[in-house]
Amino acid sequence: MSAASLRITEIFYSLQGETTTSGLPTAFIRLTGCPLRCHYCDTEYAFFGGEKHSISDILAQVKGYQPRYVTVTGGEPLAQPNCLPLLTKLCDAGYRVSLETSGALPIAEVDSRVVIILDLKTPASGESGRNLWENLPHLKSGDEIKFVICDRSDYEWARLMLDQYRLGEGGRELLFSPSQGQLDAALLAEWIIEDNLPVRLQMQLHKQLWADRPGT
Repeated sequence: MSAASLRITEIFYSLQGETTTSGLPTAFIRLTGCPLRCHYCDTEYAFFGGEKHSISDILAQVKGYQPRYVTVTGGEPLAQPNCLPLLTKLCDAGYRVSLETSGALPIAEVDSRVVIILDLKTPASGESGRNLWENLPHLKSGDEIKFVICDRSDYEWARLMLDQYRLGEGGRELLFSPSQGQLDAALLAEWIIEDNLPVRLQMQLHKQLWADRPGT
């Protein structure tokens, strides 16, 4: 397993900008490649290229940061089958590991110790037809479901999904995030308050801190 390799766009250490661990120092492993093309994607540079690294090399790089938290992201990390053994090895090393996935690929085989951040695609993303609803029963307590909201129609759709799939049950966190440049965060906050939704408004901390830097 340690000889297995993955195509990696970057490995870096920063503050977590999203999810319920926002603000915590985290090592990020960004895998290359994604089968989706969301209209608001801000990591298009991870679609192609990258360099192959063995899992042992990835673990060595991560260890150098001495992190408590590790996030595996993309692109779409599960598009590379060796993402699964990487996640397991990271958990075995004692890190608190999270996986950021679009939910368009199966999550059933993801190590149960991993916190799954499932990004359900809204209609305005252009990729809502790729949502794999069969993934939802595999989410566990402590996992998180994210919606990137682009407009009022997205918001109403997300509300419907909350009810239709009873997403607030089972100890899962629900995140509503405004699409940067498309929806004012204060307006989304007002909608959430008016409807008393059981969701967390999520801002992208890294963009607030480093909006003028490439890759943020």
